[in-house]
Amino acid sequence: MNQYAYRETFKNILKCNNSRNRLVFKGLLFGEKTPISVFSSCSFSTRQEKDGFSYSHGSSTKRLLGKTIGQLLEERAEMHPDKEAVIVSKENARLTFEQLLQQADRLAMGLISIGVRKGDRVGIWSPNKKEWVLAQYATARAGMMLVNINPAYQVGELQYAMQKVGIKALISAEQFKTQDYFSMLEKVCPELNNCKPGNIKNQSLPEFQSLIMISDKQYPGSFTFSEIMDAGDQSHKGILDQIKSTLQFDEPINIQFTSGTTGSPKGATLSHHNIVNNSNLVGYRCGYDVNPARIVIPVPLYHCFGMVLGSLMNVTHGATTILPSPSFEPKAALEAVVKEKATSLYGTPTMFIDMQNHPDFGKYDLSSLYTGIMAGSTCPTEIMKKCISKMCMKNITICYGTTETSPVTFQTRMDDDFDLRVKTIGVPLDHIEVKVVDDEGKIVPTGVVGELYTRGHATMLNYWEDEAKTAEAIGHDRWYKTGDLVSLDENGYAVIEGRKKDMLIRGGENIYPVEIEQFLYENDKIEDAQVIGLPDERLGEEICAWIKLKSGEKSTEEDIKEFCKGKIAHFKIPKYIIFVDEFPMTVTGKIQKYKMRERTIDMLNL
Repeated sequence: MNQYAYRETFKNILKCNNSRNRLVFKGLLFGEKTPISVFSSCSFSTRQEKDGFSYSHGSSTKRLLGKTIGQLLEERAEMHPDKEAVIVSKENARLTFEQLLQQADRLAMGLISIGVRKGDRVGIWSPNKKEWVLAQYATARAGMMLVNINPAYQVGELQYAMQKVGIKALISAEQFKTQDYFSMLEKVCPELNNCKPGNIKNQSLPEFQSLIMISDKQYPGSFTFSEIMDAGDQSHKGILDQIKSTLQFDEPINIQFTSGTTGSPKGATLSHHNIVNNSNLVGYRCGYDVNPARIVIPVPLYHCFGMVLGSLMNVTHGATTILPSPSFEPKAALEAVVKEKATSLYGTPTMFIDMQNHPDFGKYDLSSLYTGIMAGSTCPTEIMKKCISKMCMKNITICYGTTETSPVTFQTRMDDDFDLRVKTIGVPLDHIEVKVVDDEGKIVPTGVVGELYTRGHATMLNYWEDEAKTAEAIGHDRWYKTGDLVSLDENGYAVIEGRKKDMLIRGGENIYPVEIEQFLYENDKIEDAQVIGLPDERLGEEICAWIKLKSGEKSTEEDIKEFCKGKIAHFKIPKYIIFVDEFPMTVTGKIQKYKMRERTIDMLNL
């Protein structure tokens, strides 16, 4: 390293505010040898203006990538052709980077052979399978827009999604749990039984032409996946090569539907640039650039968590991604960690709770782990303690974001202390701006609760063909309105206080459910707790807590209220206590509080 390089390195390290980077600086000063790779993982300090207002941005030495997903896959295959890229445990399938590239291109040529072209929408309706990953990379290589469809969708939801974005071809599994996908598709498109494959004509789905079933069975009006894999020839390769040479990284490549917990789902349209850079920068925060990345992904691929923070790590960090089961199974996830010597494990808090409470949990040697990502909802303190002490994930990080932001905008650092990892969502991701505003859109002082706005490379292009909803979510200045209530401290760390719509107003008092939930987790008998507001004639709203007890534990409504007395303000003590075995939730593990509210109102005759 020449003198200029040292000088520039020192300047950058002095910007860092974490202990590891200061140690690197000390090592250089005293002549200790420090590998350059240490600097590559150095995520430099979040810049927080010291003017007392809630604005911050993630400054970084990391450049944003100006490449498409297809370009990155080709580069990885050239660098590490024989390295394992994808492992699908239940299918006993393994793909090297070279095989992933070759099979993705075969699928892309097959899609071209049945008339799918750049910009056309290709749906994928399937739990986690090898074919899901191939569809992800094949569509990206050919400039087609992959549309992620929730595996739990029912007939009406499926039809809505296909109509909304004009799906031209749909790749479908045979089933998900108890759902028979083809029989559901017959209800959406009865013409399947009387048409040739690739020649579907349905008035309500005018753009839909081809159904591709992930099966060896020949379904009416449908192609098999293997037929499409074998359908391409040299002419289709020529078309693919032409598309690849003209693709731009700012072009849309993916449509992900918002969870639809309120109202109809909207199609968040994401570009190569959105998801490539989100994956890349999150990977740096997890240390994937300096440590082997073998990631167990029990979260669904259809969601940003699985697809961007998981599968896409193949090309952004050369990671080996491991799909332990089609949908989340605690035992399968733990077994995959052990068998594949995984270094990283993903999950929602609920998933980690289920893994830690599995009866055979203590039998698994998880010592190969060092990091992972927990996201989806607030992390309970006891769960984080076990992740670190029992699951060997001393460097686990917390991520926060939304589908509309590709998804991550905040993430803790690996060397953040314990309290920061359970009480905050970390600091802004590199190159992301954040601010907290009041109801008039004005920035609030640090420490004051307001709505979180974010801006940067992660912000979606738009909601698909919905200018009105896009304008509601993203201002002319490109600030995205998250709808989440947070407080931001002077160092850029944010605390989630609740959803703007979830905030309760009881007798004029603003109450944030997450605060009560975190308190209830301190009760040794409680495994999980979720708080909602219920209508009340006198106070406007009253507090209700749904509580799931740990296995073998017993408690009563009076016990819980007594536990609360004298420890939290009287107006925060739940009036209603409902003991449950499970919570209604989306496939991604998000609690559906609107369903809890509806059920409880009916149950209590409110």
